[in-house]
Amino acid sequence: MSKRINYPIVEVEWLDAEEHGEVGWNTTKDMLAYARKKCPTMKTVGYLVHKSSTHVALLSTYNEDCCSTVEKIPLGMVCRMTTLVHSKKETIKTSELS
Repeated sequence: MSKRINYPIVEVEWLDAEEHGEVGWNTTKDMLAYARKKCPTMKTVGYLVHKSSTHVALLSTYNEDCCSTVEKIPLGMVCRMTTLVHSKKETIKTSELS
């Protein structure tokens, strides 16, 4: 059995790139007005499995044998990254979830 790695859980706040408009022709006035709007700020929470000078990579779910898709966010788009920590260990019973 392989050694379990405890990846830190982080929240990444990042600016998303976007494209706006319909297929075909768009009204220049509307597109220029939209161009001035800020890009949306997104928040992603996951296991930080990679950090380099170019990007961070997160998994939402993993074990030693399989995992979710990997989400890569370029560092140039990252506004903030916060490591999430528990203030205390807490166990929630299944019956308390419903």
